[in-house]
Amino acid sequence: MARPTMAQDIERRIKELILDERLGPGDPLPTEGELMERFDAGRVSVREALKSLQALNAVEIRRGSGTFVGSLSLSPFAEGLAFRAAVRHRRGEPGLLELMKVREALEAGLVGAVTAGIPAEDLAALRVLVTAMESEAHTGRVARATDRAFHLALYASLDNHLLSEVLDAFWAAMDRVREDLDDGHQDPRTTCAQHLEIVEAVAAGDGERAVRAMRTHFDGIRHRLGAGGQPS
Repeated sequence: MARPTMAQDIERRIKELILDERLGPGDPLPTEGELMERFDAGRVSVREALKSLQALNAVEIRRGSGTFVGSLSLSPFAEGLAFRAAVRHRRGEPGLLELMKVREALEAGLVGAVTAGIPAEDLAALRVLVTAMESEAHTGRVARATDRAFHLALYASLDNHLLSEVLDAFWAAMDRVREDLDDGHQDPRTTCAQHLEIVEAVAAGDGERAVRAMRTHFDGIRHRLGAGGQPS
């Protein structure tokens, strides 16, 4: 195994610094000069380490202000998923279909937990979003933003910030690939009916029905992608 470079070692030590100091997004980090002194390293290695961490949203470099802990968002993860799916799709491989199956497994595994006791305000929010979908359906297509908001709102009651970010990362990845490759879309009336059935199952507290409704929703996406992962 190759030994880590100086920049990689500094990157690791900056991560340890953030953990040891219990820093969070927006908190200031030592200056570039202070990091050089602390790690007995050159400016080039420190800058390389900071740029690598910045690409991961672990560090934010503000010109004229200094270096801070980054947002720690999963956007680089989403970008990686989208690019991988796009590359495989362009090679005739089922990259987009695989991405969809992972998201389906997550949502089908989670929707049953939501039925255990969704708050009335969350249920009301889901009904509002379905109503918005029905209005949009008259224009010929349900907006992706509305669909995305529905799936995020569905799991809000689980109160798991990481879960919300992971699901949104998968959604964002699929959405970016769709924009590039255009996988088509189903009848908006069918989209509305499927989302309404999910809401009704959750409202009834019927976990098995909710899972079936979610699987049916993804069956439509799977059909449009085709058995080989290509757009239908």
